Amino acid sequence: MTSTPVIDVDHLNLSYGDFHAVKDLSFQVASGELYALLGTNGAGKTSTLETIEGHRTATSGTVRVFGQSPRDRRAVRPRMGIMLQESGFSPDLTVRESVRLIGKLSGRRDRAERVLSIVDLTHKATTKVSQLSGGEKRRLDFATAVYGNPELIFLDEPTTGLDIQSRDALWDAVDKLREDGSTIVLTTHYLEEAQQRADRIGLMHQGTFHQEGTVAELTRTLPAVIRFSLPAPAPALPLQATREAGGAFLIETHSLQKDLHTLLGWADANAMELRQLEAGPTRLDDVFRSIGSA
Repeated sequence: MTSTPVIDVDHLNLSYGDFHAVKDLSFQVASGELYALLGTNGAGKTSTLETIEGHRTATSGTVRVFGQSPRDRRAVRPRMGIMLQESGFSPDLTVRESVRLIGKLSGRRDRAERVLSIVDLTHKATTKVSQLSGGEKRRLDFATAVYGNPELIFLDEPTTGLDIQSRDALWDAVDKLREDGSTIVLTTHYLEEAQQRADRIGLMHQGTFHQEGTVAELTRTLPAVIRFSLPAPAPALPLQATREAGGAFLIETHSLQKDLHTLLGWADANAMELRQLEAGPTRLDDVFRSIGSA
């Protein structure tokens, strides 16, 4: 990674009339990074991305992409690929024609056959867009976004509607792009994708960051959990626990290894079976759920 950020957002504000959609937001994305911008519904992430992509003008603050204004399309657009939530392809164009058209508009050079092979659409090259399934259209969206191996790629809900094989193939292609130096900005409702792949995450709520950091930094703000069931009757537990609606016991802890050792020792000493035992750190979706109660 270079020291100069690919994306530099400084005190960004976006308003629509009296509605303040984005409030004094600042963050950077480094070269080669996979940065996930996540948020609750109406958090402002779409408005933020549209500004970074050059589709919207900031009310105040500055946004720089490769050190340039994203509104300077001639300087910035050839260096970025964008996969939107919904494609705007003409239904009467073929798959190959759609890829070539986007390539022409972006100013990047590539071969349509190469990107179609990445998403397993070579056999659909002469098929009209109107005849593609929903999953095939998403794969076409991805093919046009990565045409020419752009330095910066925006992936907005990239795996929605894809089967598991297509998802795996898409992420394999993303991994290859990252190996070649591309920077990725991801938005997704599949939080496990962000947890597994993002270098850093910006978690937006009500127009600004609720939290930002690595997955480890975000998840350590909440306790780890130990969950299990016990046969009745059972002696008193050695740790404070709550009883869930289904009868299982839940222990929340900031000392997972120590408390799990204590619980296992207690179970062994009392010949108790810890049924359906689960133990692990907080997941990203738990952090996401905590926003509403913060």
